[in-house]
Amino acid sequence: MTDASPASASDTWETPAQIVDEYLRLLMIPDPAAARRFVAPDLRIRFTGGRAMRDPAECAAFNAGRYAWVKKRIERTETVEGGGPGMTIVYSLGTLYGAWPDGAAFEGNRYVDRYVVRDGLITEMDVWNDSAERLLVRAGLGGEQAP
Repeated sequence: MTDASPASASDTWETPAQIVDEYLRLLMIPDPAAARRFVAPDLRIRFTGGRAMRDPAECAAFNAGRYAWVKKRIERTETVEGGGPGMTIVYSLGTLYGAWPDGAAFEGNRYVDRYVVRDGLITEMDVWNDSAERLLVRAGLGGEQAP
């Protein structure tokens, strides 16, 4: 009997940057079950506002509560040189686009994600974006217009 699933994400995707890009593609569908094959069992996620999560499904649930729908327009994926043995830091930078819960469209919402890829699996994910600032402005609490 043969197991068709790879032992790690690196068996199919060659670089940590490719692993992160494919993980994000799946997470933004959203397909957290498929995205899960790219993460380590001890995954640590820190979302905007310091929200701690442990599973891609929690990211999808958070996004479902904040947006009617949301996608990432990846502008670049950067790999930091000098990581430890078997460890690479990867940044994904770009913008979010989608619709708020009331259906109003948005785009150009900046994001930066930081990943730690260890032995072909994502072990850490940090997420920052401008959504909170934009929501404050929409609520009349932000002062000036958000970017």
